[in-house]
Amino acid sequence: MVKLVLLHRADSIYDDEPDRVYDFPRAYLKAVQEGVGDWVLFYEPVKAGPRGYFAAAKIQQVIPKPGAEGRFLALIEPGSYLPFDREVPRLRDGRSWESALMAADGTVKSGGAQQLAVRRLPDREFTAIVSQGLPQDLMEIEARRYERHAEFDDGEPVPFERPVIERLVNRPYRDVAFRRKVREAYDYRCALSGLRLRNGGGRPEVQAAHIRPVEHQGSDSVRNGLALSGTLHWMFDRGLLSVADDGSVLVSRNKVPGRLWTDWSIRGVSSCSRWTSATILIRKTCAGTARMSLVRWS
Repeated sequence: MVKLVLLHRADSIYDDEPDRVYDFPRAYLKAVQEGVGDWVLFYEPVKAGPRGYFAAAKIQQVIPKPGAEGRFLALIEPGSYLPFDREVPRLRDGRSWESALMAADGTVKSGGAQQLAVRRLPDREFTAIVSQGLPQDLMEIEARRYERHAEFDDGEPVPFERPVIERLVNRPYRDVAFRRKVREAYDYRCALSGLRLRNGGGRPEVQAAHIRPVEHQGSDSVRNGLALSGTLHWMFDRGLLSVADDGSVLVSRNKVPGRLWTDWSIRGVSSCSRWTSATILIRKTCAGTARMSLVRWS
């Protein structure tokens, strides 16, 4: 097995969904087959946007793409995809994270290897990139995020060094990473009520819910998340609210009084957020009739 870097752009013409499947040509088949069962990093090429390395996932298997001679699909292991808490720039102090992209004279190579859609990645470099994107003390950072005067505390104990693979598979760690990205994407506002509430210490009251539950192969991708207030999250988890395959909001009308849900609408991510390439579900209510549309921010 070998770790890989997979290039992905949000406007790809191929059937790429990083949390589900990666579409690639035969030229990369050998390399991707070597990566089956191991972890990959997703990377946005320079011409596609500023993100650099933005997520990790695990390849489950490789299959021929139905109806497309010479193309293949790398299926992502359900539940393995995890977006970075902070995207990792392509360069660090003027040098690439990947030794394969550095020339002998210490400069960054141009063209050639830079343009490869699939690149092999040594374990050491994989660890360095993940450690930047998913800090080992992320859970502690989140727990203390809204503590008053936390920035003035001295003598904090050194956090336990959690190995990168443990971070990627640890459910509590993944829950924190998912919650941070989803709440940020929705600007800390409930997607249904539109309320953005904070407690006396400034901590957001909104929570992050998986649209498709993790136990049913739902991913930790932001597109599988909704920011919901505590009560609406509770209703969502108990089936009083749900999201249909077409993205519409389903309400158990015999259990939820009509006066509570008539004006609900799903609000998308803030246009000023970094998630401008995410596909967001928007539900609009007009004259008592609901209609759905899939909106791609650009």
